[in-house]
Amino acid sequence: MKYEMVCGIETHIELATATKIFCNCTTAFGGSPNTHCCPVCTGQPGSLPILNRKVVEYAVRAGLAVNCTINNNSHMDRKNYVYPDLPKAYQISQFDEPVCENGYITLDSGKKIGITRIHIEEDAGKLVHEAGSTFIDYNRGGVPLIEIVSEPDISTPEEAREYAEKLQLIMRYVGVSDCKMQEGSMRCDVNLSLRPAGTTEFGTRTETKNINSLSNIVKAMNKEIERQEDLLESGGHVVQATMRYDANTDEIYPMRTKENSDDYRYFPDPDILRFTIPQDFVDKTKAELPELPDAKLKRYVDELGLPEVTAREIYKYRRVSEFLDAAVANGAGAKNTANLIIGGIYSTLETEEDKEKFNIKISPKQMAELVKLMDGKKINKNKGQETLLKMLESGKDVSEYIKAEDTAGISDAELEKICAAAAEANADAVEQVRAGNDKAINVIFGYVMRETRGKADMGKVNRIIRQLIG
Repeated sequence: MKYEMVCGIETHIELATATKIFCNCTTAFGGSPNTHCCPVCTGQPGSLPILNRKVVEYAVRAGLAVNCTINNNSHMDRKNYVYPDLPKAYQISQFDEPVCENGYITLDSGKKIGITRIHIEEDAGKLVHEAGSTFIDYNRGGVPLIEIVSEPDISTPEEAREYAEKLQLIMRYVGVSDCKMQEGSMRCDVNLSLRPAGTTEFGTRTETKNINSLSNIVKAMNKEIERQEDLLESGGHVVQATMRYDANTDEIYPMRTKENSDDYRYFPDPDILRFTIPQDFVDKTKAELPELPDAKLKRYVDELGLPEVTAREIYKYRRVSEFLDAAVANGAGAKNTANLIIGGIYSTLETEEDKEKFNIKISPKQMAELVKLMDGKKINKNKGQETLLKMLESGKDVSEYIKAEDTAGISDAELEKICAAAAEANADAVEQVRAGNDKAINVIFGYVMRETRGKADMGKVNRIIRQLIG
């Protein structure tokens, strides 16, 4: 029998606030175990939580960025379950009045993946398993989260990856989180079921928890699809369960049977007052949103004339795109700026995280001064790349490396003389070109570039040399 997949994703994103959701403990990643916590975030008797206003503001910003409606009235709930990383035996979360509802993300295909809700909640601590023992680090407990719950609109593992990648990029653009999956600040729970192709009734779903990379989303889903297909084809049935994907062994297996929402016995938290989100604040936040990734990509292609593959290499890093935009605003051409970033600056940045941080020594204005020399054909691409690397190392202006006399133009008459000398000095290459070996012309080009110290317009050189060769 042929089956089709139905999938929805719950994405937990740690917010980039300085302090935790209900106390003043730091949210900084790392630190010695159990040093970033206090009686509130470890649930000590008598401690009282106070809701961090910035958490609500960030949740509103996130919701507006993915086309959600903002609920003007909301409250916090207790979600009751017992697990070692949750010392209160309940998590403060939201149930029936989340901050955001009814949004969507549009995939490149045009398909919309609905977002049911975005609610705020506290993160749990971390269990560390070593040498047969389990240790608990509560540093992460109480770090503010938003949980973004999609509709079951995802039909393939590739769509799931694209959805998660777009969500990650949007949240970075609006500044609510760094979404570093390797550090756990973005984690995906994949709810997946199979049903006979062409039917509409949902199958029994499983939830694969805490997937921590985009590539692992695809791998885990493929494994779970295979597992469920084998069960159904052998006459068995899928049990609603919480699954774990082990990236080291590429295996997926059940951890425990899966609860339903009524098992958590949600009720309003009596220690935290209801809160109001004024509509004027919502309107102001919406007006202050930056240009979002899809709009930026479209502008780069349609207005700046960048090839889409080039535009994608720029827009997926918010700081890089801001740098390019600022350089263009200072008079640089977009194409040469983008090419220098990809071909020059990226070569000095070893990791994806380095590109996301984009800590370089030169400013967009300094970059623009270099690019304008290339745009005006005062220097060629190679000279531009060479100069850029020197600037990146020193932080100095282009004027330190390229003087006015270096950019003086070469007259057409002088260029014709140099090209004639190049052809005469490389007679063998001329004969090879005439015999059909067109690559041999590069020898003649190299002669011209040496004689002109890289200043010759290669378009003119090409025309003159070919006229000389006949």
